Amino acid sequence: MSGPYTIVGGGAIGGTIAFHLAEAGHEVLLVDADPAHVTAVRRDGLVLRRADGDRSVRVSAASPAETPAEPPLRRVLLCVKAQATAGAAAWIAPRLAPDGYVVSVQNGLNERLIAGHVGEERVIGAFVNIFADVVEPGVIRDGGPGAFVIGELDGRSTPRVDRLVADLAALDAKATANVGGYLWSKLGFGAMLSATALADAPMADLIDRHRPLMHALVAEVFTVAAGMSLEPFDAFDARAYVPGAPEGARQEATDRLTAWLRTQPKDRSGIWRDIAVRHRPIEVHDHYRPVLDRARAEGVATPLLSGMLARLADVETGRARMSEEHLTDLPRQQAGPG
Repeated sequence: MSGPYTIVGGGAIGGTIAFHLAEAGHEVLLVDADPAHVTAVRRDGLVLRRADGDRSVRVSAASPAETPAEPPLRRVLLCVKAQATAGAAAWIAPRLAPDGYVVSVQNGLNERLIAGHVGEERVIGAFVNIFADVVEPGVIRDGGPGAFVIGELDGRSTPRVDRLVADLAALDAKATANVGGYLWSKLGFGAMLSATALADAPMADLIDRHRPLMHALVAEVFTVAAGMSLEPFDAFDARAYVPGAPEGARQEATDRLTAWLRTQPKDRSGIWRDIAVRHRPIEVHDHYRPVLDRARAEGVATPLLSGMLARLADVETGRARMSEEHLTDLPRQQAGPG
């Protein structure tokens, strides 16, 4: 399939992917709604900031309004926040070539929403666990290596997935027949990371200090995911957190997870950064809406997950302050009187 890669959403994930594709010699068009980001990339190139110094590559950049429908887009990596998925998919649909495809390189369960705009046969799933940040327009701070897997929604092995994996070798991308298993595992892990955004402290420390709450949050998500084959990734062993797993295995898994998190240059979540630094709406409500919908349909109780999301809504809107007291109070309040 000819044509450049089009990265829609040039933030932490999209910018990191665009950088490595361009550095590997692929033609890349970065489409982003932030005029300052687009201007900086055009002027200075796309910069990846690492501990050993900055690296930059030349990348074409444009706003959505500047991107015409012709020639059609063929290889689109959608990297916007979950709450922007519907708008981005509607923008892509009339520009996508008949043999083109969209890869959902996002957090959450967005593939079906995208398919509603472009057709299921033109959607590829992906799971990414890249710890990166946009630190200034045109500059992405590298957060170190993380898992990146790509797969067809029906689990088939296809040449287009093989091509993607080869082109994204710098990010150690791998093909999978179970992309859904990775996405649901990330939702379990993400429940812990979301909870840490209620306080201003390193993720690893908060998970370590509030293990019963963190374990219970993951267990609620994985109860909803019953029947899914959950996949481990990086230092997160999803199987240790499913309801009924041995407590010793869960504690050992959390030991490994917190030790790994302490090695990462990024010690707070992107959710925390959106609230405390960027002062913009967070995407986790969109991540967990399908989880809560499925829970209601199946009669699964999710008091901790629902309570945590409600508290995050209060913190992001300023109705409550960021405090570790949320993590202490949440289990007690959700348990009810008595």
